[in-house]
Amino acid sequence: MRFTKQAFALAATALLASTAFSASSFAAPAAPAAAPATPAAPPAKPVDPNAVVATVNGEKITVSDVQDALSNMPPQMRQLPPNLIFPMLVNQLADQKAIQIVARKEGLDKTPDVKKMMDAASINALQNAWLSKQVTPQLTDAAIEQYYQQNYAGKPPEQEVHARHILLKTEAEATDVIKKLKAGADFGKLAAEVSTDTGSAKQNGGDLGWFKKEDMIPAFSTAAFAMKKGEISSTPVKSQYGYHVIQVLDTRTDPVPSLDSVKDKIRQALIQKYVREAVGKATSNVKIVRFDPSTGKQLPDAPPPGTPGAAPAAPAKK
Repeated sequence: MRFTKQAFALAATALLASTAFSASSFAAPAAPAAAPATPAAPPAKPVDPNAVVATVNGEKITVSDVQDALSNMPPQMRQLPPNLIFPMLVNQLADQKAIQIVARKEGLDKTPDVKKMMDAASINALQNAWLSKQVTPQLTDAAIEQYYQQNYAGKPPEQEVHARHILLKTEAEATDVIKKLKAGADFGKLAAEVSTDTGSAKQNGGDLGWFKKEDMIPAFSTAAFAMKKGEISSTPVKSQYGYHVIQVLDTRTDPVPSLDSVKDKIRQALIQKYVREAVGKATSNVKIVRFDPSTGKQLPDAPPPGTPGAAPAAPAKK
């Protein structure tokens, strides 16, 4: 296990998860692949999106339906030749339409469980559409560039440490391990034998890999970043998990990443920021009343974060 700080999910992040948002939800539509040049061929005639390509019990499937299905396919599938992918999608849509017709005929759309799922899907679609309308115009290349300049380019390179550890329940056990290491015991073998952090111990002798200071809990980071390459902690390091014996394997300076390497990460951060703002905009325009489920009595309004009496804001992991 990694001894990272406890992650506290933001309300907007939970909203993103519940509505299946991701950076790709706001991606610009991909440009269509250019067709091979054929000088002798006449220009292709535009196809009416309302043109019918199939019917199932009289219910129409149109070119527009096929185009929508194509846009939801993985990029590699969209690269298939049109003469292959078009009939495949028509068949798929016909199968789906047949299932829907039979399901409605059997009354499944009227059963409580199915109706509840259908209602939830409709609500999520509406919610997604509104949030997308709020977020998409803001998610520009200029916004990404500005975020990069403020959060990456303008910051000095960060120090990183590569370390391994042995975790023990008691200080006495940790002190005994330090004595054994000083006497020449192999760190990796000892970690596999006695460390209570079985994840890192069994996999790679307690190796935690490279990490930045904020990636680990304060007690662990403070000790590890104060040590030199090859050094083993002379006294046990206490944390809420127990007592650590740490060995620093190496140190380095993490260079400032390029914009391209962090662009997707920045997009996701901006999506979360803009969604939080959009949620705040929506809630400020409505009246929310909360009730105690056990008594039915109205609860007092929760004070905004940062005001006296409000719960402290949870620190977010960087």
